Amino acid sequence: MARALRQQITLIQRLPLFLLIWGIAALSMWVPAIYALALDDHDTSRSFFYSGLLGLFVVSTIAVAASNRVPRRGTLGQLAVLLGCFTVLPLFLAIPLHDALGTTTFLNAYFDMVSAVTTTGADLFPDPDRLTAPLHLWRALVGWMGGLLMWIAAAAILAPLSLGGFEITARGQPGRPVSGVAQSEEVDPRGRLIRVTRTLTPVYTGLTATIWILLLIAGENGLTAVCHAMSTMATSGISPVGGLEGAQAGITGEAILFLFLFFALSRLTFSTDTATTGYSRLDQDPEFRIGLMIVGVVAALLFARVWTGVLEIGNQLEPLQALSVIWGMIFTALSFLTTAGFESANWNDAQQLSGLGTPGLILMGLALIGGGVATTAGGVKLLRVFALYLNGAREIDRLIYPSSVSGIGGGNRRIQSDGAFIAWIFLMMFALTAALFNLLLAAMGSGFEQAMVLSVAALSTTGPLIELATDVPIRLVDLPWGAKLTMCAAMVIGRLETLAIIALITPTLWRD
Repeated sequence: MARALRQQITLIQRLPLFLLIWGIAALSMWVPAIYALALDDHDTSRSFFYSGLLGLFVVSTIAVAASNRVPRRGTLGQLAVLLGCFTVLPLFLAIPLHDALGTTTFLNAYFDMVSAVTTTGADLFPDPDRLTAPLHLWRALVGWMGGLLMWIAAAAILAPLSLGGFEITARGQPGRPVSGVAQSEEVDPRGRLIRVTRTLTPVYTGLTATIWILLLIAGENGLTAVCHAMSTMATSGISPVGGLEGAQAGITGEAILFLFLFFALSRLTFSTDTATTGYSRLDQDPEFRIGLMIVGVVAALLFARVWTGVLEIGNQLEPLQALSVIWGMIFTALSFLTTAGFESANWNDAQQLSGLGTPGLILMGLALIGGGVATTAGGVKLLRVFALYLNGAREIDRLIYPSSVSGIGGGNRRIQSDGAFIAWIFLMMFALTAALFNLLLAAMGSGFEQAMVLSVAALSTTGPLIELATDVPIRLVDLPWGAKLTMCAAMVIGRLETLAIIALITPTLWRD
């Protein structure tokens, strides 16, 4: 029996990567099916059960047909599979959502699944009551799986190709295998993928379970607790109650989520397995330190803004009110920096006390900066910002001391010689991509402010920006079909990043 089990495991490992992911997605549909069955929601249960059964049948059929096919492409082929997971797989994931909901178009269901699997969390259905509990669970579960996929892909796919932020620390060129460990494993990229999956999946699952249990202890509802736990680890911001204002755990629940959002600031919070050398201690990691600095500075500025607004209208902040406002600013700043997009329940209280509007531009800036490399966070990434900071500090130093010679100091150990140049190129490409999508959305009927918010939210994978960055929330369901497809493309590009897309469409990389 043990031999038969080993043969089955070997057969599964030999499946094409995309089919393997598709099969896992099909099996995961039975989770909301069982949950719906427990709630006596038989129609929803049948939608998910039969969709999962159909998916397994299709995977099995294609697997048998392709059983003798040997994949020719290595890590670059896996990058193409990753692109397929964000563009093609949501077509399958949207089938049970569309069938169970029954009151929306398939395009809306596809948009929602792209938003979930890319961990963007853009809410197409702002009224939580429109979706049943199993559908809320399915959205959060898809986002959670998308976050796990990016965790694994960062170490197994992006790092060997010097992409996803590794291009400024690794010794290889973007899109090409790096030297060292990743280079030696180029002949067996699937083996590296399996090892990384075995290493990171228990960590990711264990951390999610820990958040869930802590939220339950804090008094949170079971469905809300598991959805918020999965959304925190995936930084998707998906909530079955419309955000933390509808949660029952209160400030205790926010404190729990706050602690686990730190996992999106630096990869060193959960692993040291990268393709680069540098810091191994969290307190010395530049990403973690600059992230804390940004959160502290932004929270202080926002508190000063609220305090000034309160004084201008002739009121005063009580000590407890001040502490509540400070907490709301710190939590929301960290949440948007990690592109999770959770809004503290005290955030609106601060706006009401001061009579000021939502500082949408600051939230957009935090989301654009993003979290750490090789995490589930989106945005430009903190390591690139750190590389640009080091280069700027060096140039200012040269203005003061033209004859000075720069050595490899403590701050430069993770950055290669032209890392700042590559980071600047990425920043310009990111800005040009945002401008392009801004123009496309504006051409499809969106106003300038609306188009900018939509572009930034999609490219930074911070969907809650769409509701919070403007005084009047943007209704995604009212966008024309062309704008929705454009948003889908922007979310995929924001998740994979522009350099990865360029690597996929560069013929010379495929010929190497």
